[in-house]
Amino acid sequence: MAVIEIDRSALPAATLYRAFTPAHLPGGVDAVEVGSSLLVVGFPLGFHDTLHHMPVVRQAVLSSSFGLRFKGEGYFLTDARTHRGSSGAPVVMRTYGQDPMRGDLPWLLLGIHSARLDVGGRDRKLDEALGLNCAWYADILMTLTAH
Repeated sequence: MAVIEIDRSALPAATLYRAFTPAHLPGGVDAVEVGSSLLVVGFPLGFHDTLHHMPVVRQAVLSSSFGLRFKGEGYFLTDARTHRGSSGAPVVMRTYGQDPMRGDLPWLLLGIHSARLDVGGRDRKLDEALGLNCAWYADILMTLTAH
């Protein structure tokens, strides 16, 4: 995972940009339950809106207990159809109601999609892939950006 600082003065003035802030990371009052509906926003196989250069969104479901790091690692599981090119994609959950700290961006940034997960012992002829994915917890961004 990497964090890249963007010089806002280098961006076109006529374009509206919104960014996640620490207020968009899940907190104690945010219910993030197994089975919650999530979105993975990215460029699977490089596919995107070539006119507007916008990503596409894939639906996902939270597949492991959020906050309980899967196998003690820094990730949780999602169930989503993902492809190469999705790595680094934000994994978000819609919030409802107004939170002045989050402004008008109604999303929680739960994590960053990392990779598809497979079971090493499955019979590749008889057993389908699980279709599960790893997403790094977004709170790692706070560690990476600490000064």
